[in-house]
Amino acid sequence: MGDIVGAGLLSHAPVIMFPEPVRIRENGGRDFTLATGLTRLRHEVIDTTDHDTVVVFDSHWATTTETVITAHPRRAGLFTSDEMPGAISRLPYDIPGDPELAHTVARAAERRSRWLTANDDPYLPIHYATLNLWTYLGRAGTPWVSVSVCQTATTEDFLEAGEVVAEAVAGLDRKVLLLASGGLSHRFRPLAELRERMAGDPDNIVTPEARAADEQRIAWLEAGRHDRVIGSMPEYLRFAPEARFGHYLMLAGALGGADCGARGSRFSSYENGIGTGQAHLWFDRPATGRQHEVIGR
Repeated sequence: MGDIVGAGLLSHAPVIMFPEPVRIRENGGRDFTLATGLTRLRHEVIDTTDHDTVVVFDSHWATTTETVITAHPRRAGLFTSDEMPGAISRLPYDIPGDPELAHTVARAAERRSRWLTANDDPYLPIHYATLNLWTYLGRAGTPWVSVSVCQTATTEDFLEAGEVVAEAVAGLDRKVLLLASGGLSHRFRPLAELRERMAGDPDNIVTPEARAADEQRIAWLEAGRHDRVIGSMPEYLRFAPEARFGHYLMLAGALGGADCGARGSRFSSYENGIGTGQAHLWFDRPATGRQHEVIGR
């Protein structure tokens, strides 16, 4: 019987990949908590939680006609970001996969007539929303698989994709961590302003309204009110959450959707990412809620 043993809504902001002296310089003399928080998360949670596989809901991997889960036995190579080649260049990676889990997810989706498939094409690109977190949190020999965010999906589609992942985990002998890799509100500052707005101070968020919307959702998640976040998605979409918040919604679906009461623990401050809202929140499995019904069946 499988189990989801922890889950996180985590920022992959490129600044975490800058050398520490550069981060400190750009942040006015102190490090970004987005970087130090991942280091703390590694020591306090990842290294102390028994897990077999990590599943990443990757907000940078946009598919169109289906959700896709990686089914490679291993992904390895060098990665240069086409978006920010000056910041992330020739990053080496060697990541084992979990084909059995991926194909079990795809079969569960087929039973529900959902468009979610497994793919092991060796030329399938990998994205830094996975790699940045793996650099901080990956450990030798532990498989990581990535799940795309389908750009034509609705909130309900995302939630059901998460349910499918949970159903598949329940049928396997796996202890799984889920990572929703992505930000909150996601509108950037204009190019001419970017280099003057690099610091993590949330006063640099693109608008006060976007900041307020993010902070409200962080408060709800800390209180375990996933129902409030899910129910207010039409309102939140006005602030362009990254990937339409599909990364979070799939994670929430896997934890029980609106019935989930898992409280989020902060592993960073709420910080700016050149206009966008960023934070790390970690959810232990709740003692009540539909999550147990999904995982235990």
